[in-house]
Amino acid sequence: MAPSNNPVNSILNRLRSSSLDQCFDLCKGKFSVKGCPLLHDVPSNVSFRPFSLVCNETESDAPFPLVQRVKALSHKGGFLGFNTDEPSDSVVNSLGRFTDRKFLSIFRFKTWWSTQWVGTSGSDLQMETQWVVLDVPEIKSYVIIIPIIEGGFRSALTPGNDGHVMIFAESGSSHVKSCCFSSIAYVHVSENPFNLMKEAFSAIRVHLNTFKLLEEKSLPSIVDKFGWCTWDAFYLTVEPAGVWQGVKEFADAGVSPRFVIIDDGWQSINNDGDDPNEDAKNLALGGEQMTARLHRFEECDKFRKYKGGSFLGSNALSFNPQKPKMLITKAIEIEHAVKARDKALQSGATDVSEFETKIKKLKQELDDMFEVEGSGLPNGNRESFDCKGDDFGLKAFTRDLRTEFKGLDDIWVWHALCGAWGGVRPGATHLDCKVVPCNVSSGLDGTMPDLAVDKIVEGGIGLVHPNQADDFFDSMHSHLSESGVTGVKVDVIHTLEYVSEEYGGRVNLAKAYYNGLSSSLSKNFKGTGIISSMQQCNDFFFLGTKQISMGRVGDDFWFQDPNGDPNGVFWLQGVHMIHCAYNSLWMGQIIQPDWDMFQSDHVCAKYHAGSRAICGGPVYLSDSLGCHNFDLIKKLVHPDGTIPKCQRFALPTRDCLFVNPLFDNKSLLKLWNFNKYGGVIGAFNCQGAGWDSKVRRIIGYPQCYKPVTGSVHITDIEWDQCMEAAAMGEAEEYVVYLDQAESLLLLTPKSNPIQVTIQPSSFEIFSFVPVKNLGPIAKFAPIGVTDMFNSGGTIQELDYNETGAAAARLKIKGGGNFLAYSNVAPKTCYLNGTEVAPEWSADGKLKLDLPWTEEANGISDVVFVF
Repeated sequence: MAPSNNPVNSILNRLRSSSLDQCFDLCKGKFSVKGCPLLHDVPSNVSFRPFSLVCNETESDAPFPLVQRVKALSHKGGFLGFNTDEPSDSVVNSLGRFTDRKFLSIFRFKTWWSTQWVGTSGSDLQMETQWVVLDVPEIKSYVIIIPIIEGGFRSALTPGNDGHVMIFAESGSSHVKSCCFSSIAYVHVSENPFNLMKEAFSAIRVHLNTFKLLEEKSLPSIVDKFGWCTWDAFYLTVEPAGVWQGVKEFADAGVSPRFVIIDDGWQSINNDGDDPNEDAKNLALGGEQMTARLHRFEECDKFRKYKGGSFLGSNALSFNPQKPKMLITKAIEIEHAVKARDKALQSGATDVSEFETKIKKLKQELDDMFEVEGSGLPNGNRESFDCKGDDFGLKAFTRDLRTEFKGLDDIWVWHALCGAWGGVRPGATHLDCKVVPCNVSSGLDGTMPDLAVDKIVEGGIGLVHPNQADDFFDSMHSHLSESGVTGVKVDVIHTLEYVSEEYGGRVNLAKAYYNGLSSSLSKNFKGTGIISSMQQCNDFFFLGTKQISMGRVGDDFWFQDPNGDPNGVFWLQGVHMIHCAYNSLWMGQIIQPDWDMFQSDHVCAKYHAGSRAICGGPVYLSDSLGCHNFDLIKKLVHPDGTIPKCQRFALPTRDCLFVNPLFDNKSLLKLWNFNKYGGVIGAFNCQGAGWDSKVRRIIGYPQCYKPVTGSVHITDIEWDQCMEAAAMGEAEEYVVYLDQAESLLLLTPKSNPIQVTIQPSSFEIFSFVPVKNLGPIAKFAPIGVTDMFNSGGTIQELDYNETGAAAARLKIKGGGNFLAYSNVAPKTCYLNGTEVAPEWSADGKLKLDLPWTEEANGISDVVFVF
C-alpha cells in the first residue's frame, strides 16, 4: 500500500534531500558559515547537526503554516552540542573562539533582568549571555547563537580566555546529571537581522515545542489602553482609599485610566515568627516584605475590611492624599538609621545603643502615624469582625470602582510567582508547602548585587509542591476572578531556579509551575490577563510562554539611582530605554513587549513619554497622588483612555545593532515602528551610563552625557517587516514630520539623511508618510493630530478617490490640531459632514481644528476635495 499523502512529511523529505545546501559546516576545528570561518579552535568534543536531522516537527503542535515556514528555512540553521567524560549537573565547555568580529548580545545583569552588550571577541561576552549575534560582512549576513534547553538542562553563554565562547549548561539539581548534549545551542544565519530573530526563534519553537510565538497568541485587553499602577505611589502602604483617590484624580482631569494595577501590598502576608493568622503590620517600603510569606489567598485586612459604598455618594469618606508620602518619608528615615547602624558595626563599633534607640523611636513614630491616619474606612471597619459577603472586601471595592469610573475596564493585581516574595507559609493553607533554602547558580556570580536576592536567600522560599501547582494558582486566581479582578502582574518569576534541587531540576520545576499558571490563566482570566515581570531569562521564554503573551522588557523604572549617584535621576532613564529596545529583539518574538510604567512629573517624564508613544505597547503611569503632569499625559492618551498605538513593537534600527548608545560618546538610540499609514523613527540620546563588569553594576559615565549628532533616513524603517507596510516602503516621495521641532520636510528615498542633534535625555520623533498624487496637480499626505507624540497613530482610516473629483477621506481619532501636507489648497473640506475652511500655507501645511466628540468615540470624518 502506498503511504498516505502527508504534506508535512512531504516537505520534510524534500528538504532533507537538499542537505548539501546546509549553510554551516564544522570541520577540523573550524565552524564556518557559507564557507566563511566563524569560530576557530573548536574543541573536538563539540558537534554540529543540521536542523533537519534533529527536529521531528511532526511531534510539534505548531500551526502547519509555521512548520512549513521553519522547514523551508531549515538549511539555514542547526544545533551545537558537546560531550564530556563525566556526568555532571553543571558543565562548561568551549564552542570555539572568535576575535575582531562585531557582536550584539543580551546578558542577565540580575537574576531577573537582561540588557544589551556589544564587543568584538568571545572574551568580551558577559556572564549569563542569553544570545549573541555576530556580524558577518564577508557574506553580508548575520549569525545568531542561542543557548537553549535540552532535557533537564538550560544553558547560557559566558566569556572565555583568548576569544573563546563558553557554554554553561546546568540542571539546578545534583540529582540531574548528563555528559552528552546534542542540541544545547541553536545557530542560524540570515541576510536580514530582523528576519534572523524571527526565523531562529520560530525554529526553536518548533523544535522544543514548550512555548508559543507571539503570533500564535491573543493579546491582553490592556495592550492599547492607558492605565495606572499603584507601586511608586504607595509602595506597600497601598489601600482602597488611596487607590480610589488616584483613579479619581485622573478622571477629574479628563484622562480616565482604562486599567488599574494594584501592586504589591494588597496580599495577606506575614513573617515566620508572626501570629499565623494575622497580617504583617505597617509595612511601607519595598524590601520589608521580601522575607514574608502568604498566609491566606484572600486580600489583607486593609482591603478585606472595605465596606461597599464607602466612597460613593454625598457621604463618601475623605482621604488625605499626603498620607502615603508621609508614611514613606518616615519609613525612609528608618531605613537610613538602620544603614547608619550597620555601617557603624562594619567599622568596628561595639556600642550601637544610640542607633538602636533612634531606630526604635522612629519605628514607634511610624506606627503612630499609621494609627492616626487610619485606613480611610469607617471606624467600625478598622476593628476585627467578620467581613465576609459581597458587600465587603476586594469584590465590593472593584464593584464600586467600576460603578464610579465607567471607563475602567480592567483591575489587575500583583503577586509573586511563588505567591509572595517568600512564597507560601507552611501550614497556613490546604497545600503541601515547605520552606526550601535557596541555592544561587554560579552562573549568576558576575551579576549585580541585589537586595531582593539577599532577602530571598536569607528567608528561603515557602514552595508549594509542584504536583499542586494547578491547585495553587487556581486557589489564588479563582478568588480574584470572583472578586472582579481581571488579570495579574506576576513578578519575582526567576526565584524558581533557586529552589529546584529536590524537584527534578530547574527545567522540570519550571514546567510544573508554568503549566499550572497557564491553566489558571485560561480558567480565570480569559487566557490573556497577565503581565510577566522579573522574568528575563531563557528558562521562562522557552518553558513559560505557551499562554503568556505580554511581559516586561526592561528593568524597573527608577526615579533616582539607588546607589546614590545624584545624576542617576537622568542617566538611569536612558538605561531603561536600552533595556527595553534591545530585549524586544528576542522577547518580542514570544511576548508583546511592555516598557513598564513611569511618573509623569519626573524630570525626564517627557523623555519616557516619547518612547512609550511609539513602543507599541500599553501606556501606564505610577504617579503619586497629586503629582501629575496632565499636559504631558494628554500627549499620550485620548480622553477615553485609549492611546494612538503603533502597529507593532518598536525595535532598534539596523545601524544601532552593533554600537553602544549608552557610553560610546557618539551613538543615538533609534527605534523604528509602523503606524497604519506611515512609518516612525524615534531618536533618543541615551548616553551617560552603562554596565561596568568590574564593579558589577550600572554606573554613570558623565563624560558621555552630552549632545549627540546622528542621522535619520527613510530606509531606517524596515518596511518589509510588516506585510501591510511593505507598499509604503516603495513610495517615490515622503513627507516627514518632526514632532519636537514641529517641522515638515519633503524627501525621496534618494535624499540625503536628515541630520539631527539630540540633547542629553531628549529625543525627536520622525513620522514618515508616503505622498499620494491626486489628479494632475495635487499631492497629499496626512500627518495626524500633532497634539499627540505619535501623530500618525491618530489616523484610523484613509481612502483616496482618484476618479472624478480627487479627494482624500479620513477618519481621525483625537481632538486638536490636525496636520497634513498638501502642495495646493483643497477646493473644499468637510468635517463630520459640514463644510469648513481649513488653514493652508504655501509651505504645504494644511491644518484643521478637530473636536473631541464623546458620542463618536473622538473620531472625526474629514474629506478634502481637490
